[in-house]
Amino acid sequence: MTFSGLVFTGVLAAQPAAAADPAGYQNVRINEVTSSNNDTVELFNAGSATVSISGWKMSDDSFSAQSFSPSSTTIPAGGFVTFNSPKGLGDSDKLGLYTSDGTVVDRVEWATDKAKPAMARCGGDGTGAWVTTTAASFGSANAAGCPSSVPAASQVRINEVTSNGSDTVELHNGGAGAVSIGSWKYVDGDTGHSAASVSSSSPSATSIPAGGYATFNSSLGLGDNDSLFLLDNNGNTIDSVAWATDGAKPSTERCADATGWFQTATTATLGSVNYCSGSGGNPGDPGNPGGGGGHLLGGGGSLTKNCAPEAPSGSGSKPSGTLTWPGGLDVTIADNVCAFTTSTGPEGRDLSGLAFDPANPSVLWAAKNKNWLYKLVKSNGKWIPDPSWSATGKQIRFLGGSGEPDSEGLTVGANGHIYVTSERDNAKNTVPKDTIMEFDPAASGSTLIPVRQWDMTSQFPQLDTGNKDDANLGFEGVGYVPDSWLTANSWIDPLTHAAYNPANYPSHGSGLFFAGLEWDGTLHVYGLNSDGSFTTFGTITTGQRSVMDVSFDAATQRIVASCDNTCGETHTLMKINASGAIVPDVTYTNPAVMPTDNLEGFALAPASTCVNGFREAVWSDDGIYGFGSGSSSYGHAVYSGTFPC
Repeated sequence: MTFSGLVFTGVLAAQPAAAADPAGYQNVRINEVTSSNNDTVELFNAGSATVSISGWKMSDDSFSAQSFSPSSTTIPAGGFVTFNSPKGLGDSDKLGLYTSDGTVVDRVEWATDKAKPAMARCGGDGTGAWVTTTAASFGSANAAGCPSSVPAASQVRINEVTSNGSDTVELHNGGAGAVSIGSWKYVDGDTGHSAASVSSSSPSATSIPAGGYATFNSSLGLGDNDSLFLLDNNGNTIDSVAWATDGAKPSTERCADATGWFQTATTATLGSVNYCSGSGGNPGDPGNPGGGGGHLLGGGGSLTKNCAPEAPSGSGSKPSGTLTWPGGLDVTIADNVCAFTTSTGPEGRDLSGLAFDPANPSVLWAAKNKNWLYKLVKSNGKWIPDPSWSATGKQIRFLGGSGEPDSEGLTVGANGHIYVTSERDNAKNTVPKDTIMEFDPAASGSTLIPVRQWDMTSQFPQLDTGNKDDANLGFEGVGYVPDSWLTANSWIDPLTHAAYNPANYPSHGSGLFFAGLEWDGTLHVYGLNSDGSFTTFGTITTGQRSVMDVSFDAATQRIVASCDNTCGETHTLMKINASGAIVPDVTYTNPAVMPTDNLEGFALAPASTCVNGFREAVWSDDGIYGFGSGSSSYGHAVYSGTFPC
């Protein structure tokens, strides 16, 4: 994983695969095709859930729908599947894709030699323009084979469609020049229909200015469960969209205009900027109004060679009774693109744990899985590595200077030291090594060795199976909780069954450490003694399926157990109840404009930073995936929002 733990000091393992969703066909797009030699087709799933393609069929211009043998019968969210055409593809041809019941999923047409060496969506997998590429890239992102620029016509997108009586289609030109569409055609998902002329459906729809819109009413009619395909004057496919029953009522819209994925709108805005406050689908490229009326701002930039974003895995439902985000609706992408590449694990992902420094709220500490620690500070609204500490982060080792800790979570102790959890040694990644390491951030050098280390591996035999995925489900987050909070709220010590008395544990310092176990979402409570031994105070249930980060928020006087898409992107605040037990108090979702990703790090700024009743909340995306290739969030790890004081 990428960044697992973050700690703010400034103001402001593998999970089970998601169940296949046979109804998510509208999120599957033909993404690349070649009519050269092997006649290969690539499909891409732009949705947020795995889609089953079992029993699906394809056709071309000369044969009816035939079964094909895909590389996999399911496509994960953000994933690819390839297959070879059962009957071959011509130099000038038409490819249709159907579900097992014959519903049209997608279609693409090309003129002579346009699919050699391949024709692919460029500018974003699943959403980009169809362009003849310089090289094929089947089974992976198309960007590598795409030319540096695309034809002006390819900047036109189907931007909004309604099947609510008027059957209106909106096109948007995202390019820098006007595009003539007078001879273009369109067709719907009825295979008995011939393509109709755009200009005959709307005589005024002959050209679209740069950044402008054109609308026309479909003369073919559009069904409650249908699709639409746009063709240029040569018969090449420009764009397509499909929707499930009632998915285009009042309309289905791209969010954002021209670049994002489709979602069902709450208000149709044909001929103008999309409303983008609906439900369903993938909100796509943020930067415009999103769900709930908020905005996802900032981002963008070119990916570096080793950035390597990774699609999220392990999506699950949120706990019962979860409430909406109580803070501001807007969220800002708060880092530079591909900001956290390192010499080991050189990809830019794997930023996990976050923690603010309570003594200096202008500092945010962050842990990267490939044994790196970052001290982040704000610069022009972005969290960047503090150049006075290390502009590239510092590498961390286990006690004695060995190994490569799979560093996930972190917290700041009362002594100002940074405590980091590790699930395993990345050099031996099939073997769990659930430890808490204490680092002195003032130590010199580019590599940090623990001052002390506590190893709890033997307490979790279920993780020691010889399987690297099981070993990767250990300590994911950790939070330091002061004794003063535990005693003030009459916490009952599970070892004595009486009110907790810190004096009974003279070597533990002035607080306990709550480590979150990714395996089952429990918190494990420890007193870390100065001699390297530890006291185990037992296990606490969070109500979450998993835990990715843990913190203590002094402002709300709550322990915060955070979970990523595994639990529907949620944060459970834990309190001490009248019986002296630590129990869930309330659970919140993330702001609606945020992506559903492996958002593993979460931190709330101290109350001292509050402005007008709000303070900063920060998230880290372990996979730096955002809303996927082509979106402004792709390649970014850090998001910033607000939370009530």
